[in-house]
Amino acid sequence: MMARCIQLDMECAAICYAAAQLMSLGSEKAAEICKTCKAICEACAAECSKHENEHCKECAAACKKAADACGMM
Repeated sequence: MMARCIQLDMECAAICYAAAQLMSLGSEKAAEICKTCKAICEACAAECSKHENEHCKECAAACKKAADACGMM
């Protein structure tokens, strides 16, 4: 369902922004946020991968990359 895809896109963008902000501040909670960020990005990538639209494929790749980056934190 495209509505779920859009919802997860917005959640992914919000949590990625929050994670980046906390990391830049040197927050002691950054690692916890990165774990949540990874989970949301993985969910977004999985959902976007279900759709044939080019923008969904690009989003899935970006979310996968973000999840991988969060996993390294």
